[in-house]
Amino acid sequence: MKNNLPKKWIHNLKILDVAFQPILNIQTGKIFGVEALLRNYKEVGFDSIFELFDEVYKDNLLYSFDLKLRKKALKKFITIEGYENIKLFYNLDNRLLEMPNFSNGNTNRLLSRYGIDQHSICFEISERHEFSNSSRMEEILAHYKEENFCIAIDDFGVGYSGYKLLYECKPNIIKIDRFFLANIEKDINKKIMTRSITHLAIQLGIKVIAEGVETKEELLTCRDIGCHLVQGYFIQKPTLNKHGIKQEYGHIKEVLVNSRRNRNSECNIEQYIDKKIPLNVDTDMDLAVEYFQKNPEITVVPVVNLNNEPIGILQENQIKEFIYSPYGRSLMTNYSIKKSKLKNIIQPCGIAEINCNMSTIIELFSNNPHSKGIILTNNSKYYGFLSARAIITIMNEENLIHAREQNPLTKLPGNSMIEKYLTEVSANKNSYILCYFDLDNFKAFNDAYGFRSGDRAIQLFADIMRKNLSVEFFKAHIGGDDFFAATECKEENQEAYIENLFKIVQKFSDDARELYSNEDKERGCIVSNDREGNKKEFSLLSVSASMLVVRSQTEKRGIDILNTIFSSQKKVAKQESSHISLSCML
Repeated sequence: MKNNLPKKWIHNLKILDVAFQPILNIQTGKIFGVEALLRNYKEVGFDSIFELFDEVYKDNLLYSFDLKLRKKALKKFITIEGYENIKLFYNLDNRLLEMPNFSNGNTNRLLSRYGIDQHSICFEISERHEFSNSSRMEEILAHYKEENFCIAIDDFGVGYSGYKLLYECKPNIIKIDRFFLANIEKDINKKIMTRSITHLAIQLGIKVIAEGVETKEELLTCRDIGCHLVQGYFIQKPTLNKHGIKQEYGHIKEVLVNSRRNRNSECNIEQYIDKKIPLNVDTDMDLAVEYFQKNPEITVVPVVNLNNEPIGILQENQIKEFIYSPYGRSLMTNYSIKKSKLKNIIQPCGIAEINCNMSTIIELFSNNPHSKGIILTNNSKYYGFLSARAIITIMNEENLIHAREQNPLTKLPGNSMIEKYLTEVSANKNSYILCYFDLDNFKAFNDAYGFRSGDRAIQLFADIMRKNLSVEFFKAHIGGDDFFAATECKEENQEAYIENLFKIVQKFSDDARELYSNEDKERGCIVSNDREGNKKEFSLLSVSASMLVVRSQTEKRGIDILNTIFSSQKKVAKQESSHISLSCML
C-alpha cells in the first residue's frame, strides 16, 4: 500500500519516539505486555498527543501516518529482551476508518516483516471520546476482531458506550480508568463499582487491567477484587529505554508476597483442578466432534489461542446442536466453515489466576447461575479447569474451615487467625497498628445480670468494632471478653487509625450503660461478689485498649516479643484513667 507522507510529517516521525510502560500479571508481578506511548510530541510543536493526531486527521493522512507509527513501535518492540513472550499494546485512533486509503492486511504485513506473531499485538481503542457517528467505534472494533487481533477497550467506564460495547463487540481486554482506582481502598463506592465492572467482564471471558495504579493499596485492592493485570506509575513510569523493561518486577512481587495472608484458606485447591488438555481455537469442527466422541465423560473443554491463553469453553451440547441442525452435516464438509464455526460457538467463561484468592473465585462463580466453572491460568497461560461441582465442594470445605476458625458467639475470626496475622506481622517490614481490647468489670456484670446479658455485652462490643473500624482492619475475638484489632498502615495514616481505636473505647462505655437497670445507672456501679466472695462495688462496663505501633524499621518483631509487650502493657491500660495505653516499637 502506498502511504506517502508530506515532508513535514516525515520530519516529525523522525523526531517522535516510542516509550513503553509495562503491564503486569497482578498475582505474580511478571510482565504480560507493554503499552506503546508516543513521546517527543512537544518537540514537533504540539501540546498534546491528541493535538498531533487532530492535525494529521485534518490533513487526511491519519491512516498513512498511523501505519508509519506502527512500524516505528514494532521495530523498537523487538529490541526488548523476551519480546516474543509478551504483548504490545498499541493505541488506535477511532477515526482511522474514515480515511479514504484505509485497507486490510497492512498490519499483518508489518508483523510478518518483523517476525512478530499476530497474537503478540493488542490494539487499544479508547471509549473516552464521543463520535459524530455513534457506530464508528463498533466498526473499528469489529474490523480488527475479524482479522483475529486482540482488542482492548481503554478508559473503560468513563466513555459514551460502556456496557453496550461489552455486549455487542466482546473485546478481549478492558482497561478500567484511573478515575475508579484513585484511592479505591478508601472509597467504598469506587470499590463496589470496580468490583461490578470486573466481575461482569470476567463472566463474559474478558480480561481486566487496572490502569493507572499509583500506590500499594490500590494494587492490592484491585488484586483482591479480581483484576487480572495492572499498569501504572507504582509499577513503572513509561520509559524510552528498552533495557528498562524487566521480565519480573521485584518490588511488586515483594508487595504481593508480603500481603498474601490466609490465601485459599487451608483448602488444597490443586486436588480439585482438572488439567484436561484444551482445544485450540483453530481446531477443525470434525476434530472437535471426535474429541467428545473419544472422551464421553467430558462435557466441557477449555479453548485456547496459539499462545495458550484461554478464550472460553466449548460444551458438548453445543456440538450436538450444531451437528443435528438442518445444515450441520453439510457444513461439516466445508473446510473454511469448520474453522469459523468452532470460534463462533465458543462460550465465555470466567478466568482467574491459580494463586488468586479462593473467595474471589467463589464470588465469580456464584454471581453467574449458568457458570460451568472457572478456567485457571498460571501467569496468564492455561493451567486447568475448576468445574462447577469442584467449586461447590470447595465452598463447602471453606465454610467448614471458616466455621472452625471463628468464634461461635460473635462470628469473628478466632485465635488461629490471630496467630496467622501476627506471624505475618513478624515476617515482613511493613508498619502496623495492633490493639488488644479487654472488657473491664465483665465478670461482675455477668454474675449480676446473668450469662445472657454477658453475651449481649460481648456481641455489643463485636458490633461496635465491625461498624466503627474500616475494612482495612483485621477484627478478631480472642475469647471471653478479649478482642483483637489490627491494620497495616502508612505512617501518615497512623494518627487517624489510632483515633478510631480511641473512639471505640468511648463508644462501648456509652452504649454499655443501656445494659444496666436504671438504679445501677444512677448509682454508677453495681454491687456484686468479688473473686473471694466478698460484697463489693464495681464500676460499669468499660473497655481497656492496649495499642502497639510496629514501625517499618522495627527489626525485632517476633510473636514472642509482641506478646511480652502486650502482657505488660495491658496492665498499664487497666490503671490509666483513659483505659488506654499506647507504645511504639523502635
